[in-house]
Amino acid sequence: MRVAIVSESFLPQVNGVTNSVCRVLEHLARTGHEAMVIAPGRGPSDYAGFPIRTTPAFRLPFYRSFRVGLPSGEIMTALEEFKPDVVHLASPTVVGASGMTAAARLGVPAVAVFQTDLAGFARQYGMRGADAAIWGWLRHIHVRAARTLAPSSATMSELNAHGIPRLSLWGRGVDLQRFNPGHRSERLRRELAPNGEVIVGYVGRLAADKRVHLLPGLAELPGVKVVVVGDGPAAKSLRRRMPDAVFCGLRTGTELSEILASFDVFVHTGANETYCQAVQEALAAGVPVVAAAAGGPLDLVQPEHNGLLYPADSPEEMRAAVARLASDEDARTRMSGNARASVLHRTWSALCEQLVRHYETVSSEDFQPHEEDLGRWKPWKARVAEPSEAHAGT
Repeated sequence: MRVAIVSESFLPQVNGVTNSVCRVLEHLARTGHEAMVIAPGRGPSDYAGFPIRTTPAFRLPFYRSFRVGLPSGEIMTALEEFKPDVVHLASPTVVGASGMTAAARLGVPAVAVFQTDLAGFARQYGMRGADAAIWGWLRHIHVRAARTLAPSSATMSELNAHGIPRLSLWGRGVDLQRFNPGHRSERLRRELAPNGEVIVGYVGRLAADKRVHLLPGLAELPGVKVVVVGDGPAAKSLRRRMPDAVFCGLRTGTELSEILASFDVFVHTGANETYCQAVQEALAAGVPVVAAAAGGPLDLVQPEHNGLLYPADSPEEMRAAVARLASDEDARTRMSGNARASVLHRTWSALCEQLVRHYETVSSEDFQPHEEDLGRWKPWKARVAEPSEAHAGT
């Protein structure tokens, strides 16, 4: 198949969207498909042997490391030249909306992968009245997709409640070699917690939408050493509030594998996770998890089996759950033994094979886009014969 991926972010920006797109590209390369990527900002010219086309982007003033793409006629041009069988929209918002419009005009079916809780993100930054506008915009994009893939059962229910049609469940895979209890390092543990403390770790962006302001409450627990992996706009304030915590900064590759496997407890403070890859990676590394009972973690954390869930609006119960595991070595050992087994079936290979089946299904269907595009929708072969019309309105 020929797959065009239009993504809201890509390398060098590292996040859940980028990670998923990279794993999909690697799978497509291994299995003999053709692909290309359209993404905002400066980045590599290729990945896994596939070309990357870039579009204009700007940085958010309150989050300089986060780039937002801008609509561009380059998207239509790139799709016309590549002639895809399917368009994969990775967390479509702005660039993805342009990709959806271009796909509809060209008569190419689109698979939209919902990945970011934009309404929750906005609320964490004080934009509490934006929910209706955000969901209205997301509906505008997703009603034109041949299929929308939701990463978790909780997200799927929310999408359904907001009128998003043609939903299917598609989770995220995990690299079981990279995230493995075998990477646990006693040498590293002595460096991180020289007094033998229980290591409670967090891995992720240090930003308001991840509610990292809750971490200082854990640093006060007796016998606990908080270890923070990641970077973001909240890093400076967290360092000031947790002078005794260990801040590792952004880590990747074997360094991240070793640090994560060396935790005793993994804590996730966010409450707006559509999936939460960090939780899955911790489980694969054999680390029991404490996470909010909301969104993606509901599918991953089985209370008393591989971790604990706390009410999303209760920092006190999060602290109590961490304190309980920190003080109960037997419970940690039992949950650690169950953690990896709980995600063994969630490999990227299996998930990407499932994704390709979605591609094949929508490519074989005679899908009609939303009525606003019906007047200009024609089959792909007809569009090829009318190249000048395809540029209309771009």
